[in-house]
Amino acid sequence: MALRKCLGGFRAAYRLLWNSNVLLSASTASRRTLSSVYRRPCCTKLWLGTRSVASVTASTDVTYDQLRRLLAAGKAVVIDVREPWELREFGIIPGSINVPLGQVNAALQLVPEEFREQYGGEMPGQADNVVFTCLKGIRSKTALDTATSLGYKDVQHYPGGWQDWAKKEHHN
Repeated sequence: MALRKCLGGFRAAYRLLWNSNVLLSASTASRRTLSSVYRRPCCTKLWLGTRSVASVTASTDVTYDQLRRLLAAGKAVVIDVREPWELREFGIIPGSINVPLGQVNAALQLVPEEFREQYGGEMPGQADNVVFTCLKGIRSKTALDTATSLGYKDVQHYPGGWQDWAKKEHHN
């Protein structure tokens, strides 16, 4: 009976973690509250502890230096979710693929040949490292949430966006 209660708590926590983007963006105080809700008396350690959630949240952001290394090594598909006119006006991160935010959901569900034809780059697989970027990091976070909901596992975003990239490239 105690084991069944423990497993029930684990299942609820698992569903919350994988089926809800709310938990991943929860504040530290909320994380503590949520982790204590699923603590059962029969369980000595909860899998959904605050450390696990905090590490998942932190790993979605990519710094300028990390993005440069990923691009140089070819270890990530970088998708810029700005509109084409923004890329023409402001510039583009070399090696990125332009998929406007309004098209991300449909684009990530295309077959690879259609994706390549429409967007001029290789379609990322669900296990590939995908980094989303935009102008300031707001739309890239939305794209990250969309990709996660479609089953993409290794997705990140560059919160500094083009503005941070251009500033740091200018200084280098």
